[in-house]
Amino acid sequence: MTLLAKLRCVTIDVTGTLMAYKGELGDYYCMAAKAAGHPCPDYKRMHEGFKLAYKEMARNYPCFGHAAKMPNIVWWKTCVRDSFVRAGYVYDEETFEKIFRRIYASFGSSAPYTVFPDSQPFLRWLREQGLKVGIVSNAEYRYQDVILPALGLNEGSEWDFGVFSGLEGIEKPNPKIYEIALERAGNIPPEQTLHIGDSIRKDYEPAKSIGMHALLLDRFKTPEAAEWRKTGAVVLPDLSAVQEWLSSAESDF
Repeated sequence: MTLLAKLRCVTIDVTGTLMAYKGELGDYYCMAAKAAGHPCPDYKRMHEGFKLAYKEMARNYPCFGHAAKMPNIVWWKTCVRDSFVRAGYVYDEETFEKIFRRIYASFGSSAPYTVFPDSQPFLRWLREQGLKVGIVSNAEYRYQDVILPALGLNEGSEWDFGVFSGLEGIEKPNPKIYEIALERAGNIPPEQTLHIGDSIRKDYEPAKSIGMHALLLDRFKTPEAAEWRKTGAVVLPDLSAVQEWLSSAESDF
């Protein structure tokens, strides 16, 4: 019996697995600043400023402010303002509003993202095999409602259900997000479910901890992949390889 025949559901991560960011963060902040009549911020300072601001917001208001009932736009406005301040840029309120609105709109569209060419065919193939397909992502509501559909990854044709941290109030690596996914799939047992992602800490380990099967993608030839394999994890280069592996492998995970 192939591994595929044992499965009833596959859950899958988004960023780094189905899609990636296009260009640099500074590209979008630069375009927004120029549109408001200001010069481009320094890319390196902007990137470092954003990383620090995002980390602090995620710590103080996890899941995009879910527990605090903070509107998504307010969460991002606070994060973006702090990113600029940390990078050394302070704008008056009217200027900042113009800049922020452009940034918020950009990242709420398909513009900053690119879908890997094997993503849509793989998801459709899974559903053709009769499997339930679920998205499990540390992402806000716009991924479900706007971004994934704009990228051609639609609920009903590419995936059956989604579990997004900004809507659930729980984020990876908390195993509870995977338990929610199993419930949403129709209470499918974990041993009949496979999770695919690109993080051993956020994807592989928590999924395995509740009895799911799991494997890791290494699209970017990360140095950590050698360590992943030492743990016994199955690590594959892309979703085409996953499809082939699922169809032919006969040993247990």
